[in-house]
Amino acid sequence: MTDRITRLAILILAVGFAAAPIFSNGFGGFSRESFPVQVERWPAQPVGWAFSVWGLIYLALIATSAWAVARPAETPGWSRAAWPMGASLFIGLFWIEAAMRSPALATAMILPMAVGAIIAMRRLGPTWRETAAVGLYAGWLTAASGAAVSVVLTGYGVLPPRIAAIALIGVVLAVAVGVAASRPMVWSYRAGVIWALLGVIVANVSAGDWLIAGLCAVGVALMGGVAKFQTG
Repeated sequence: MTDRITRLAILILAVGFAAAPIFSNGFGGFSRESFPVQVERWPAQPVGWAFSVWGLIYLALIATSAWAVARPAETPGWSRAAWPMGASLFIGLFWIEAAMRSPALATAMILPMAVGAIIAMRRLGPTWRETAAVGLYAGWLTAASGAAVSVVLTGYGVLPPRIAAIALIGVVLAVAVGVAASRPMVWSYRAGVIWALLGVIVANVSAGDWLIAGLCAVGVALMGGVAKFQTG
């Protein structure tokens, strides 16, 4: 497959990925009725409006993919990132439908989506035209993966809601800080994680859960501080 065809394929996948919500009712978090163990709330799930970031992610991915097709000389890293990015977007075509039908399946799907996005981000060049959209996508997926796993663990009675939230927020922060430190110039990755954490903070402040809110606030501070340790 030639480089141009590969870039066109990624653009088509990005458009399809953005169009997927049109054929569903959208996604603003898992439904309690989808699980055998129903709880009042999941502490690791962001407030509903936080999911609006997907609109920006969709538009940014399409714009970046189109730019990569039109200006390949200015986006050399796109060729290196194409396969993991393509795999992530392909899985994403079916993710919302899976989330509406089977949260466990959707959680199993979002993990390789996040891994593919992170690998793609790490293969891109240093310019914001290449990294901005993919970084935001990877950052949000990093946080969303942890939230999804915590919800499923609670929904199937493996862990209580608060314990699952604390454990998975901790895992997310460890992964996010490590990834951000490896590419500190990709500010959009940190922005994606921070946006998700802010959504969790708002949800937990409203519920009076200051421990979860405080843990996420620490995460915001950690993500914000990664850039200070940039070495080049």
